[in-house]
Amino acid sequence: MRYFKLLLLTLLLAVPAMAQQQPVSWKAEAVRVEGNTYEIRATGTMGGSWHIYDLTDYGSNGPCGTIFTVEDGEKVKLVGDPYISSEVHRGFDDIFGIEIGTCESPVIICQKVELLQGNPVTVPVTVEWQACNDENCIPPDDVTIDVTLPGGDGLPVVDSGSGAGMTVGEAGMTDQDANDLAPGEGKSIWGLILEAIAWGFVALLTPCVFPMIPMTVSFFLKQNQTAEGEEEKKGRGKWLALIFGLSIVALYTIPIAVIILITYFAGGETVTADIFNWLATHWLPNIIFFLIFMLFAASFFGAFEITLPSSWLNKSDEKSNKGGLAGVFFVALTLVLVSFSCTGPIVGSVLIKSTQGQFWEPIITMLAFSIAFALPFTLLAFAPSLLDKLPKSGGWLNSVKVVLGFIEVALGFKFLSVADQTYHWGILDREVYLAIWIVVFTLLGLYLLDKIKFKFDSPVQYISVFRLILIIVDLTFVVYMIPGMWGAPLKALSGYLPPITTQDFVLDPAQQRGGGTAYVVNAETDAGGLPAHRKYADFLHLPYDIPAFFDYEEARAYAAKVGKPVLLDFTGHGCVNCREMEARVWSDPRVLKLMKNDYVVCSLYGDDKTVLDEKDWVTTDKGKVLKSLGKINSYFMMQRYHVNAQPYYVILDPVTEKNKVPARSYNLDADQYVAFLEKGLE
Repeated sequence: MRYFKLLLLTLLLAVPAMAQQQPVSWKAEAVRVEGNTYEIRATGTMGGSWHIYDLTDYGSNGPCGTIFTVEDGEKVKLVGDPYISSEVHRGFDDIFGIEIGTCESPVIICQKVELLQGNPVTVPVTVEWQACNDENCIPPDDVTIDVTLPGGDGLPVVDSGSGAGMTVGEAGMTDQDANDLAPGEGKSIWGLILEAIAWGFVALLTPCVFPMIPMTVSFFLKQNQTAEGEEEKKGRGKWLALIFGLSIVALYTIPIAVIILITYFAGGETVTADIFNWLATHWLPNIIFFLIFMLFAASFFGAFEITLPSSWLNKSDEKSNKGGLAGVFFVALTLVLVSFSCTGPIVGSVLIKSTQGQFWEPIITMLAFSIAFALPFTLLAFAPSLLDKLPKSGGWLNSVKVVLGFIEVALGFKFLSVADQTYHWGILDREVYLAIWIVVFTLLGLYLLDKIKFKFDSPVQYISVFRLILIIVDLTFVVYMIPGMWGAPLKALSGYLPPITTQDFVLDPAQQRGGGTAYVVNAETDAGGLPAHRKYADFLHLPYDIPAFFDYEEARAYAAKVGKPVLLDFTGHGCVNCREMEARVWSDPRVLKLMKNDYVVCSLYGDDKTVLDEKDWVTTDKGKVLKSLGKINSYFMMQRYHVNAQPYYVILDPVTEKNKVPARSYNLDADQYVAFLEKGLE
């Protein structure tokens, strides 16, 4: 009893110590702006739901605001006040009774300084902050990081929009961490994870996988019988079931992780990002992905069966008879190989969608898929008695395959659409894309109604309640899409459809324009009142007749001339979240009015493949020549804002190029976007 009390006391004392672990880490760097002027940037990252407060001094009645101090003196002089270039969430706090600003990961705090001498100078940078989450706050903490300004008149001057960052001090964070935690990324990765989990459960209902369940359970029952004693049988069965589940997860996840890691360590994060960008936007992989989806769909429809070499299956099956841990692993391997003809298309779909993300997305989504796929097998291996409650195999399994085939056809055209938009082929405009989807899902409804038969279908004696629900949902979806042929926005599908600007036939064009100023059109201006001969305006357009520039310097010069702030819109042809923002937020009359009347909009496409004239090419700090519009815009975004997430919105002063308010990313709250635009005008 005494030892128990001592252990309990030790645990109680350890809890506060663990609770005080600091969740925020910092890194600092200096970027040459021009001449002897530098911008010192401190980037803080935090996990989970932690946040810190902005730079406001809230006094004794408010939270502890963040303090950013750069030591000045004879060597450097501060230029202006520190500011936060990342997103700040503002709102009324009921506890403090005031409006406060909070920052989530990553938070970027900046301070411009002027170097007063030619020799290299090391400047101490101090950040003081308090981290809080929904449950508690950690006592304020601080960190001091030394940042080196190289100085020297002979160094090249690098513009802040394309300058080279010089990392000189850190406190537990890498550049890749900051990129991976770019604003808006969390929403995308969670969406991918949920989708991967859903596909993992769907894969269980395919005719290649479902019959494997009783075979797997019988194997574990046989293994249990080799143990002596009831308790030993239960313990052995649970242990083998756990190894079995982990083996399935490893067989799906490790190969893709190895490929990505080899690519990363062989070429670095830049090469890995370039590969994913190439996979997501280049015409060749997108056409290949489209053809793969059509091939898998044909297989699901019964045209042929995609199988792995029989020798692989035979060798794996032979070794699974050995029993023990090795036998369990080879049972898992046999399951993965046998189910390939059904899971292959689904795994391919998950991975292909993941390539549109960052470094970790393919690994994380495949992990989520494999866990969902392995979970039922593992649970049944733990408790074989649950097998009696499962439905029996039958013709319904082939119906699942056929339904998935229709879905594969519909989703496959998304990849063809990305290639069509990034290269401006003009073969898959919005109404053509919609027509294909309407036909595909109409045929799916007819199949569910048993009006269409495929090769391995069984006779349908009657329409079950569940099948009827699917029919109603499917045909309702078809009816919803039909008005889109005449220009209806179809906001629920905005992320999957080509932009409304590609539609040739719109019943009421005025509905697409929204509110705003009526501009006078003459030889020098277009319908939006902007200069008629703007760069790239002949093939790039924004929805709702929003007048826009597509070149940063051109937009900045015009905005300075007319005395309006610039709204930078970092976007992409293949960006699903960008289309959703345009359909759900930009379509709001209040947003349209502000964008058209009070801002000079500049949209920079990060995936456009148009090769520019040689005079517009950009050479990176590493000597690489960027020739396409998309690569130049992406490089500008990374160097200026250390972010590669789309969409990303920045309001800046056209003269000073300073952010007027914290930037915003993907957020479908139109009221907050209106407040963002109005704040930028103050």
